[in-house]
Amino acid sequence: MADVEKLIRVLHRLVDSGNTVLVVEHNLDIIAEADWVVDLGPEGGAGGGRIVCQGAPALSSFLSERSVIQV
Repeated sequence: MADVEKLIRVLHRLVDSGNTVLVVEHNLDIIAEADWVVDLGPEGGAGGGRIVCQGAPALSSFLSERSVIQV
């Protein structure tokens, strides 16, 4: 967990310095810190690549139930 917290602090410093940061991640703690989430799927590989849901994590059921929000 210490590694995740360190990464989150570094990402916040980058953003606070005016940078745009794009992260590909599955860890829900890191996703929860995002300003905007784009979930691609519904599967990996040939079964994926479509936007399943997008939005601010605080407003999305993505983090709580992993339900699909139609875009």
